[in-house]
Amino acid sequence: MSSLQAEFLRKAPGVKHVERDMKVQKLTTHTPQFLGLPTGVWPTGGGLDRAGEDVVIGFVDSGIYPQHPSFAAHKTDRYGPVPRYKGKCEKDLVTQRSFCNGKIVGAQHFAKAAMAAGAFNPDVEFASPLDGDGHGSHTAAIAAGNNGIPVRMHGHEFGKASGMAPRARVAVYKVLYRLFGGYVADVVAAIDQAVQDGVDILNLSVGPNSPPTATRTTFLNPFDAALLSAVKAGVFVAQAAGNGGPFPKTLVSFSPWITTVAAGVDDRRYKNHLTLGNGKLISGLGVSPATHGNMSFSLISAADALLGSSASKYSALDCQRPELLNKRKVQGKILLCGYSFNYISGTASIKKVSQTARSLGAAGFVVAVENSYPGTKFDPVPVSIPGILITDVSKTEPYCIFASYIEV
Repeated sequence: MSSLQAEFLRKAPGVKHVERDMKVQKLTTHTPQFLGLPTGVWPTGGGLDRAGEDVVIGFVDSGIYPQHPSFAAHKTDRYGPVPRYKGKCEKDLVTQRSFCNGKIVGAQHFAKAAMAAGAFNPDVEFASPLDGDGHGSHTAAIAAGNNGIPVRMHGHEFGKASGMAPRARVAVYKVLYRLFGGYVADVVAAIDQAVQDGVDILNLSVGPNSPPTATRTTFLNPFDAALLSAVKAGVFVAQAAGNGGPFPKTLVSFSPWITTVAAGVDDRRYKNHLTLGNGKLISGLGVSPATHGNMSFSLISAADALLGSSASKYSALDCQRPELLNKRKVQGKILLCGYSFNYISGTASIKKVSQTARSLGAAGFVVAVENSYPGTKFDPVPVSIPGILITDVSKTEPYCIFASYIEV
């Protein structure tokens, strides 16, 4: 639509507001126990295997992967029909099989705005409710995934997962795509359709790329107006607060009529430890295999394994670039890496450290955090090489002893 057409539309009878479309973006096994659901809410809702029965949750997200066991139709306790829900089920473009199976009761995708903007490429994106990057399947499993699903990754067992309402039904409204995110117009269309279809709850892990500018009215934009209409229709709406916290002015969920949800911290810990030559232990975090047998390995700091000019020293300390380090010095030793702001900004990761250590032939790695940055959250990721994250070496009593084991 041209600016001239938009001006004509703005003056048309019955049109309250016209606004330029904008882009939106995507905004976590033990959580039910941490929240006390098995002994609290679940017994009042039919017990462990009945909690959420016949509740339909609409997910406005990136779609779903229907073959995942979290969304499988129960083999013995089958899901019955939900007559009040009127949503439709699209078919997979390749298999021509419906996305719905009793657990999943609706599956639709919305991309007209993305197509109009020239962002949608059917050769790259799935023109169906199929999840392109896992985000939608992730959020749906958190809220409504089946109970007792084993979680395994890289050979590690993480227990059994469950959604918060394991017998709730899943209705999929795909608006987000891998390469470009999505557009508000498609999100609004999905919200309106979900309300018409009869969902009980709307889950939106989606929001604008940034807070509104000073010239844009916060509550009267089409997105927040659509949420108000959903609430007035009796739908409970939950939206993610955003990915920018805990810093100021990062909230991207503004509607006073919905529930804004921020990320929380539970009591799950993946403890690991480093054993020094004198038998002392340094505690840390990590999901990794142990070093082989009872062998001992020398420690070497990334700073002492640096290749070439010391001008590159800072960029080498977080062990993200193996080409900056001397493989002959690192091979067979445990590589000690620093923790920089790059981890907070997302340009550095523990996974990359493990890849660096492996490529250099290291026996393992240590990431030592000397100073925590505001907003630091230590989420250990599974790696296939021995590794540990020491979250605050300044408070580690035997750190001075630990430092004496570093080979120069």
